[in-house]
Amino acid sequence: MSDILENYFRLKEHGTNVKTEVMAGIVTFMTVAYIIVVNPSILEAAGIPFGPSMVATILSAIFGTLIMGLYAKKPLAIAPYMGENAFVAYTVVGVLGYSWQTALGAVFISGVLFTILTVSGLRNKMVDAVPDNLKYSFVVGLGLFITFIGLVNAGIVSLGVEGAPLHVGALNTIPVALTLFGFLLISILMIKKVKGSILIGIIITAMIGFAAGVFQAPEKIVSMPPSIAPILFQLDIAGALTWGFFAVILTMFTMDLMDTMGTLVGVSLKAGYMDEQGNLKDMEKPFLADALATVFGALAGTTTTGAYIESAAGIEEGGRTGLTAIVISFFFALGLFFYPIFSAIPAAATSPALIVVGLLMMVSIKKIDMDDYTEMIPAMAVIILMSFTYNLGVGLCAGFVLFPLLKLFSGKSNEVKPIAWGLFILCSLFFIFYPY
Repeated sequence: MSDILENYFRLKEHGTNVKTEVMAGIVTFMTVAYIIVVNPSILEAAGIPFGPSMVATILSAIFGTLIMGLYAKKPLAIAPYMGENAFVAYTVVGVLGYSWQTALGAVFISGVLFTILTVSGLRNKMVDAVPDNLKYSFVVGLGLFITFIGLVNAGIVSLGVEGAPLHVGALNTIPVALTLFGFLLISILMIKKVKGSILIGIIITAMIGFAAGVFQAPEKIVSMPPSIAPILFQLDIAGALTWGFFAVILTMFTMDLMDTMGTLVGVSLKAGYMDEQGNLKDMEKPFLADALATVFGALAGTTTTGAYIESAAGIEEGGRTGLTAIVISFFFALGLFFYPIFSAIPAAATSPALIVVGLLMMVSIKKIDMDDYTEMIPAMAVIILMSFTYNLGVGLCAGFVLFPLLKLFSGKSNEVKPIAWGLFILCSLFFIFYPY
């Protein structure tokens, strides 16, 4: 069996092995397992029942991640996006007053559009049109964003007051202390070059939390999944195909395009998938996995689905092939029946991993040309706005708007590829029509 896996995924060519890939898959799953509970919790605000929504979340993750592993052969997890789910629940349904069925119709339409763009090769050309400095900014921005997520989830950073929107958390509480312990543990293990340091840190921190009674251990281990019938195939495509819904579809389309582009470029650069020309190899395959997962997710009853930035945790552990994704999908499948265990993993255990991985990704900032303001300003706008708006799409779109404009006004418009102007138009429309 090991030989079959090594040959299919060409593990030796990527400098990895079955054990490393399995370890990387477990690490990535541990950092994304929160979505099993968090996604349906958010979508409950839109009227989507929790139990069926949880099943739809897991099934869409299994579907997309399997395609990512078997077809694209990339070590990336796919699951419903954070941000897009909140946009549907709190804006499309909560503020604009549309039904969740119509919102899922818009998700389906954007997924179909992505599939067409991917099959036609246009989506891959969009990535190739991104200048190198912006690509590096994606890596740094994702790193800062991942670290910020970890800090917020752990309670190290909390909401402040007017005039000081962020504030240091309660560092004297036991959960935060456990997070800091986990961060130091993982850091020391990595410095000592201990294999599986991230996974070891997550497990030890979680076990200490359970043993000390800080976090509630799962009351049961196995549970049959709820029925998905109430939300399966309930999307309203016709209702989404109206002029009034144009802004919603445009927003969903652009957010997914930017999130996926930024994630795939960022984690792929981290994994060493860039060729000699500075382009990312075989990007159409993970793009297709992402697009098909969004279509499937809408049919199953959940929101926009795509590649997760937390996949960088598994890549840091050495995951380089689709075998990592197969392991992730296997654990998502277990989640259908063992979700009481996975949902009990505390943020204090997973947040240290996100903080460490994010810090490591930010090292790429030294590759950005800081002397050319037409390159530096768009890149830094991407990095800063990704985190400060808590929205990958906003940060990436800012870069795609600023880059061609600054090149144009500095007399360097010849450095802007035609497709980059197309991204400029798309992102400008995004900012104009976004339902603030």
